[in-house]
Amino acid sequence: MGNFKDLGVNKGLLLAVEELGFTSPTAVQEQAIPYLLKGKKDLIALAQTGTGKTAAFGLPCIQQVDPKIKHVQTIILCPTRELCIQISKDLLKYAKHLDYVKIVAVYGGTSIDNQIRSIKRGVQIVVGTPGRTKDLIKRRVLKLDIVNKVVLDEADEMLSMGFKEDLSYILDTTSENRQTMLFSATMSREVRSISKKFMKDAEEITVEKLNSGAKNVEHHVYNVNSRDKYDTLKRIADFNPDIYGIVFCRTRRETQDIANKFMNDGYNADAIHGELSQGQRDEVMSKFRDKSLQILIATDVAARGLDVDSLTHVINYSLPDDPEVYTHRSGRTGRAGKSGISIAISNSREGRKLKSIENKSQIKFIRQEVPSGKEICSKQLLKLIEKIQKVKVDEKQIEPFLEDIYSKLESLSREDLIKHFVSAEFNKFLDYYNKSKDVKSERKSESRDDDRKPFKERSRSRTDFSNLSVNIGRKNGVTPIELISLVNRIIKSNEIEIGAIDIRESYSIFEIDAKAESDLIKKGPKIDFNGVSLEIKISKEKVERKFQRDKKSSSNFKSKRRSGSQRDFKGRSDRRSKNKGRYNN
Repeated sequence: MGNFKDLGVNKGLLLAVEELGFTSPTAVQEQAIPYLLKGKKDLIALAQTGTGKTAAFGLPCIQQVDPKIKHVQTIILCPTRELCIQISKDLLKYAKHLDYVKIVAVYGGTSIDNQIRSIKRGVQIVVGTPGRTKDLIKRRVLKLDIVNKVVLDEADEMLSMGFKEDLSYILDTTSENRQTMLFSATMSREVRSISKKFMKDAEEITVEKLNSGAKNVEHHVYNVNSRDKYDTLKRIADFNPDIYGIVFCRTRRETQDIANKFMNDGYNADAIHGELSQGQRDEVMSKFRDKSLQILIATDVAARGLDVDSLTHVINYSLPDDPEVYTHRSGRTGRAGKSGISIAISNSREGRKLKSIENKSQIKFIRQEVPSGKEICSKQLLKLIEKIQKVKVDEKQIEPFLEDIYSKLESLSREDLIKHFVSAEFNKFLDYYNKSKDVKSERKSESRDDDRKPFKERSRSRTDFSNLSVNIGRKNGVTPIELISLVNRIIKSNEIEIGAIDIRESYSIFEIDAKAESDLIKKGPKIDFNGVSLEIKISKEKVERKFQRDKKSSSNFKSKRRSGSQRDFKGRSDRRSKNKGRYNN
């Protein structure tokens, strides 16, 4: 179609769009906008972050506001506070020349009273997180009886964060004649389920998996031992003095740990995750946007709504389980015609995960060697020299001091002066890398050799683990991932290992590093799971190890899967999971 006018966008919105510098619509905008403006049928749009989804649903929603009605006509739901704020800011920019359109954002972590006052003054479009939106409905402040449009943005993320019940409650309170728009990066089973329940005859559109900047992104992988991941991260940062990027971690705890280490080591970094207050998150985000921060350590959920076009690097400190999440992350760099680098810090056991990402994202990882100390020092020194060369010299300001400076330095030759200058600026840095051993990459051959070792040789002794039972099981909705999450809330250590997990109907048995046994038993009752206070005790029963490696057990494995029994986590008795909260986002 070529431009927004051809899509049917009205004059007021066109003016705002032009002022924002939008020249031509993206693929999702080109398909969604005319469909939504011309009809009232539901829409499912599968599109990644960075493809222009906000304008795709935002422009039609604003254009179809009835100026005579001062009540809520459109509700837009999204998973996080940051994304909620970002969407509402974007909508306000689009509606800049339409004075009658009132938009408000509602989200947790801030005063509900201010939001209530805003709604009571009259508003046509509400952008909200599910929890706060549900709260306002229950207080009878937010009335959705005349709402004719509902947008579910990042639907897959909302469902993965456990908002299914809230979404169902909100959708049940709106008119059955509403138009429902669902925007999601993936069509998971949960997303498909909610679309079938709450949508009618929906049109489905899919746009390119990678955003338009992805073609400018190189994908690098550093294969290192797990214990060398942090040193690798530091070396990547040191080798790229101009880095401006996001480091993605799997959990809140890992995010904060890495950020603390990074800041203590003198890096210009900070963390963003769900346990920070709204004020803290806003402050970190603001610093990162204006480049006061060079590196942001974040979880995927916390980084939602962070829209920055000039990132040089995205670093995956922990690889995501879902290839689509990697696509989300990498799509944050290489935007606006600029090049970018997406880095995976991996180990030899994650080969399959890397291959899956390559296949589904249609990319190719370039294997890299971790920079040596000599390479890093060379890069940093050259960067320092470039900086000195570009410094503007104000003769008038320094002239009064030059005579004394020349007198002090006259005994030094040009070469000695350079050596002294570099040493003064760089001694600590050079000393660190002179004393540090270079990080060696893991080799595939090493991984295969390890796989050939017998099980008893590779795993820890069974006597290192305790068998514990806990009073929650399948009837309480517990899963192996949630059990690991609960252990994380009790044990504040990165060195504790969890062994096999056996989820039963009314209780669960699991193996845990013996040194954590007493802490878990003592502190368990302080933890609540779906209204149940945990009772953890030593179990005389052993974890049933149904999944052996011999062929005879294969039929048993299948039958247990069919019956819904959850046994040894991941189906393998010889797999260990470090208690780093990896599954607790």
